[in-house]
Amino acid sequence: MRLMTVPMIVVLFGPSAAAQDKSATVPATTQRWQVGVKITAVSGPSIDVMAAAPIPTKWPEQQVEVVDQDVSNNVTRIRYRKIGNGAKQLVVDVARLKQGESAHALFTFAITKSFPKLPKDTAQFQRPQKSLIELREYLATSPYIESSHTKIKKLAPTIVQGDTDWQRVESIYDWVRANVRYVNGELKGALAALEDGTGDCEEMTSLFIALCRANRIPARTVWGPGHCYPEFYLEHPERGGQWFPCQAAGARAFGEMPEKNPILQKGDNFKLPELRKRLRYAQVVLTAANRPGFTQPSVAYICQPRK
Repeated sequence: MRLMTVPMIVVLFGPSAAAQDKSATVPATTQRWQVGVKITAVSGPSIDVMAAAPIPTKWPEQQVEVVDQDVSNNVTRIRYRKIGNGAKQLVVDVARLKQGESAHALFTFAITKSFPKLPKDTAQFQRPQKSLIELREYLATSPYIESSHTKIKKLAPTIVQGDTDWQRVESIYDWVRANVRYVNGELKGALAALEDGTGDCEEMTSLFIALCRANRIPARTVWGPGHCYPEFYLEHPERGGQWFPCQAAGARAFGEMPEKNPILQKGDNFKLPELRKRLRYAQVVLTAANRPGFTQPSVAYICQPRK
């Protein structure tokens, strides 16, 4: 089998550690998104083809329902797989494709997003007092989130301000936004953004997460179509632990965020069965038999809003 990794192609118009606080929310919104793959045998026939791609899944602030599907007759099997604690993938098997032939599996999801509002008693929230197994990965290093690097560990305690843990996290957030200038570009990670002071949503998110983790505050990446942002985790003495979003790049939003686009994944340290290295995003993958007379197909990832 030969493995091909495929970058995400997005058309854009615009179990967690604990439950979210739903005591105060703005009205929920529902959108329909079509997500799936199209596989094409471009230069010759292909056999034993498998494509895996991210799909939206349920979170405390997101409900997901399949409302329509379009699957070509030459698709052999449709299945799903969970990747770590934060991702779900659609897996499409195709036994054989003739040269020029395509196969597709497209699912339309009704995605309802709720938007928990900022809690009034933020001073009550504290960083976790116990080491919970389900939070360990959100305190460790991840690809391009170098929270254990000397420069980040040295900086982390010096930028923290405030009397409460909520204020301390917010001071990290404000420091990143004040010290990293938004410049769209290739992925380079938290350390590079710290060193040169520039980055886009991925770098600003990664640096915020790295500085939180270096201060023993769990944090993780939230992935949507064409964008990402961080979440941090604090505990309330009565309501338990909660994840709170913030907008690292874009309009200031800390502790609440009306992001209407679907959540595709949460987390930034995934292991796919087809790849040896760990990934910050559970990306599209494509495999096909590498045999004489057969070629490697191409795959397009579809992720687009529907009316």
